[in-house]
Amino acid sequence: MRRVVFMALSAFMLFFLTWPGASEAQTTFSVSNQERVYELDLKKWNIYNDNSHAAETTDGINNALTWAHEQGYTVFKVPAGTYRIAKGTNGQWDPRGRINMVSDMTFWLDEKAIIQKETNGYAAYSTLLVDVGVKNVTIKGGTYIGDRETHNYSSGGTHENGYGILTKGSFNVMIDGVKTLNFTGDGLCVGGGSGTMQDLYAKDFEAGGIDDNGKLIPDQTKVRSKLSWKLTHPSYELTHAVIIDNAQYLSNEFDIYFYKADGTFLSKAKQQSQGEYISIPPGSDSIRLAFKGTIQKGQYLEIWNRVQSTNVTVQNSESSFNRRQGLTINGGKNVLVQGNSFHDIGGKDGTAPMAGIDVEGGAGDNGFINENISIKNNQFYKNSRYDVIFYDGHDGTLEANQLASVGAIGLAVSAPFTGATIKNNNFEGTSIYAAHDVTFIGNTMTDSLTHFEGPNINIKGMTVTNTNFAISSSVPFGVNASDVVINITKRTANAGLSIWQNPVHLTNITINGAPSLRSVSGGKVEGNIIDNLIVNDYNSTYGLDLPPGTYNNCVFKGPNDGGKAVPSVGQSGEYVFNNCSFTGYGGISAGNPNLDLTVTNSTFYTTGNTAAISVDSAKKVTIENNVIVANGITTKTTEIIKMNDYWQKDKPYDILSALIRSNKITSNIEAIGISTIYAGVGAPAFTIDGNILENANFSLKANDINDNN
Repeated sequence: MRRVVFMALSAFMLFFLTWPGASEAQTTFSVSNQERVYELDLKKWNIYNDNSHAAETTDGINNALTWAHEQGYTVFKVPAGTYRIAKGTNGQWDPRGRINMVSDMTFWLDEKAIIQKETNGYAAYSTLLVDVGVKNVTIKGGTYIGDRETHNYSSGGTHENGYGILTKGSFNVMIDGVKTLNFTGDGLCVGGGSGTMQDLYAKDFEAGGIDDNGKLIPDQTKVRSKLSWKLTHPSYELTHAVIIDNAQYLSNEFDIYFYKADGTFLSKAKQQSQGEYISIPPGSDSIRLAFKGTIQKGQYLEIWNRVQSTNVTVQNSESSFNRRQGLTINGGKNVLVQGNSFHDIGGKDGTAPMAGIDVEGGAGDNGFINENISIKNNQFYKNSRYDVIFYDGHDGTLEANQLASVGAIGLAVSAPFTGATIKNNNFEGTSIYAAHDVTFIGNTMTDSLTHFEGPNINIKGMTVTNTNFAISSSVPFGVNASDVVINITKRTANAGLSIWQNPVHLTNITINGAPSLRSVSGGKVEGNIIDNLIVNDYNSTYGLDLPPGTYNNCVFKGPNDGGKAVPSVGQSGEYVFNNCSFTGYGGISAGNPNLDLTVTNSTFYTTGNTAAISVDSAKKVTIENNVIVANGITTKTTEIIKMNDYWQKDKPYDILSALIRSNKITSNIEAIGISTIYAGVGAPAFTIDGNILENANFSLKANDINDNN
């Protein structure tokens, strides 16, 4: 939430501040006499702006902030200069080793003001802290610099928790137009703050249930807490919520009952889940819990309150050259990150994960929950490993960003995160790894790859160039994609569509151009449904390796260079081609002992002296109601539909069943329209029925059923 700040010195003065190296957006700060501005008096508070006297400067700024807050000032203006912030005596936990923000205040640095952290050897520190319960804060302008280059790392460990600006369970915070760089950890961190935790052990549970009026009742199918557990810790006034977590030998779902201070029943919430915030109704003083199950040895759970940083905006800022992250969100709620640049994170001697933004609260390890995170219109480049990570939490949006750390992962959505929407972003040389519960809309990608797992991954409208659009669905139909265009402009690119692990449903997929290998490939994945696939051009040496499935209304256009490769139907399982079109040197080359092939209502326009449909082994073949026009035949012995070839005629048959019915075959010269004669020794009777051949003949086995042709 952006605060419009008004300065007493002028009714409507406009300050136009553009922060070098940040997003190209210009920051306009409007001030008027509705706000009281304190211009920091360095001499009065014994503050130095020449990068010296760290202890005195830090104490002076904090004392001045407290005084300004008490006097009713709402804007704290810091003049130009370099202010060294003390290292303190024990890193992050020493309030004299950081700037401590107060509520209802704008901390406004001059454009030429620098906050410089004093070099130290602590594994954790913060430079400016917005602590638990602090609210209505704006941090604006200037530069914050860490001690990365001079830090003493000799104590061991990662030293990854050195922060520039840290919010820790605060509310209504705006970070606007700042630069943070060279911190041992993160330039910016929007984090959760400490609350309270209560342990319940086996002795704290008993058999029995609780009725809808909050009364204890006998029930041998239920386990309940013996006592009412208090919700009186001050932190509950900040969150108005409670978390039940880390239960052992207890069901994941439970019922929670709220009671007033006098013990009377207030309300209930049934079928709640562990690890999630549960709203506390007004007037609540304590709770009881009820689980399905029976009393067991080792039963345990924890009652938590964790304070999220809530309603936080980071905008028009730049975070760069930090060892771990540009921005970490680890316990944020309703966080908006817009119009920033995050670059050169990690680098030499960086520490994992080295991301532009990492949304990671560690909720599964007694950390914090992230929810409602929006990342929009930001620039990412030259980050070592990742641009954006949605690691844990729920409900995140990544929209209209440029993710351009070439060779890095542009986006990783991990298993503990649910409900991500990825919209209108450009992935330039960066990849996508998505676990599950993600919706992709209107994104573009160049020179990279995807890895979609599922379930509940939906891709709608995506254009990729020289990219391997790979899907490895963890469950059948866990990934659905529609309106995807794959453009291949470099013949050296490992690009195209590949399907692995489980079947998927794809609609309106267009592939243009020839890659270094196959533009369609996949593993032994049966049951795919592929509607309206269009392949324009493909590699003239390797062709296509089509995965099993049903292909409806698909178009296959052969190599533009006149090569002889054709689509290969070579996996075990069922292939159905319905209302498809094949154009090129040949049509389909099929063969597998466990192949079940059906080609119906399709058209073939071939230009080579070769078969339109060639099958060398199969469990079952059905070719029905197709139109085949062979315009490149040069010899009378060429077979247009053929079941096996001359070299297999003396070997045991390996096509178990074939039906070739109601097809129309036209050849440019006299040729063999349908051939079964080389099917092999002992081949069963095939049904050849109702076909129309123009300028072509039959070459059939003696035992074939030859009717109405």
